Amino acid sequence: MTEKTGQRRDLIPLLVIATAQLMLVLDDSIVNIALPSIQQELGIDAVHLPWIVNAYILAFGALLLLGGRIGDLYGRRRALQAGLVIFVLASLVGGLGLNSGALIGARAVQGLGAALVAPNALALIATTFAERKTRDAALGLYGAMSGLGIVIGLLLGGVLTGTLGWRWVFFINIPIGILVLLGSRTLVEAERHPGSLDVRGAVLGTSGMVALVYAITRFGEDGFTDPIGLGLLGAALVLLAAFIATQARSSTPLVPLSLFRDRGRAGAYASMLLLAVGPMGTFYVITLYLQQVQHYSPLQTGAGWLPFAAGIIVGAGAAPKLLNKVAPRVIAAGGAVLSAAAAFWFSFIQVDTSYWLHLAPAMFFLALGFGLGVIALTQAAVYNTASHEAGIASALLNSAQQIGVALGLAVLAGIAATVTGTPEPGATAAPQLVIGYGSALTVAGMLAAAGILAATTLPSKATAQADHKSAVAAIHEPSH
Repeated sequence: MTEKTGQRRDLIPLLVIATAQLMLVLDDSIVNIALPSIQQELGIDAVHLPWIVNAYILAFGALLLLGGRIGDLYGRRRALQAGLVIFVLASLVGGLGLNSGALIGARAVQGLGAALVAPNALALIATTFAERKTRDAALGLYGAMSGLGIVIGLLLGGVLTGTLGWRWVFFINIPIGILVLLGSRTLVEAERHPGSLDVRGAVLGTSGMVALVYAITRFGEDGFTDPIGLGLLGAALVLLAAFIATQARSSTPLVPLSLFRDRGRAGAYASMLLLAVGPMGTFYVITLYLQQVQHYSPLQTGAGWLPFAAGIIVGAGAAPKLLNKVAPRVIAAGGAVLSAAAAFWFSFIQVDTSYWLHLAPAMFFLALGFGLGVIALTQAAVYNTASHEAGIASALLNSAQQIGVALGLAVLAGIAATVTGTPEPGATAAPQLVIGYGSALTVAGMLAAAGILAATTLPSKATAQADHKSAVAAIHEPSH
């Protein structure tokens, strides 16, 4: 009877944490399906369209470390609740958005909310679930939400856009967020840590990354001689150099630079950044291709990405078993090979490309490679890390993934828009669109292939047991 009562008591907090993670990951993909509808209604230029996705991803990735540090200092449950309130309010503003500026701004604020929720939800697993069995189940469910969120986002984005309209991909977050906020009272607060908040470092780092991504977007729109783009690039270099200098001098840095002295760990971050270009960048390009060239409905587009879901499940499920026998560098490099091959495969699309013979297999192998690579890189990032740095090492990997996605979207969207150009009067746009999309996908393949080289720096031996200890420490020390 006592065991059953305990299980019922743990059910609500388990659902709260899992649903919070699901909501955040879902927002990475749900908006992709709605992009053509948003573009048509609000009249957004093709080169600016990726910022509707990028604003969320960039703010999320750049502020993730700060979100964890805020939880350290002011309480993880309180930080999670503040993030949920911000996320829900930003979703309301996004759904009501009347122009591209309001929509992009709302997405950036959503990213801020997500950066407060994600690291603190993970940390609260350790304090909320005392029993090892329940805690392991919660960690497994939390991890599963990352793959499941992408799948649900694709399907739900198609259903909502095709029935209620694109604004509901934002409105759907409101009831979910409110329910999670109410349920968060069942979570057990974590111990606070003394220290100070590195606001200056956060401002410098975030500003530098935004300037860099916007510079790449400008280059894609107006070429590499664009004066605004060159100015932004210069500003990005100055800001990021200042960020590194402040981190080197700070006694409580957001990013301990000592972590990058380990060749394998630095290689894991570089591999993740390059590998992250593939899935979300390809989501963006192929989603536009399916709807603008092959004239899929939003619902058909969402369902069309189901092979990707299968690949994520297979890759993420197989990786832990393989890591018991095979070195992380082999699995990560193999994942990069699969992702690069899939992107190159995609690059041969034509106006009438077959879904079942061309697109579906490429979707599956793209996701399979990504699923294998992410698990292996996560292990490599925390391997041989001191317990007090295991959390920040893991959080840096997540940041590299989000920033890689943002940079990838900027690069691919710029290439696609530049190569496509403006169709001649009276000519059909489809052939030119396909040329632009194919060029962008070729670059995606090249960037993923560069990830193969970065993966060769990872640990050369299977280190499952040591990495398991570091991973457990990362859960207990998620941001410092």
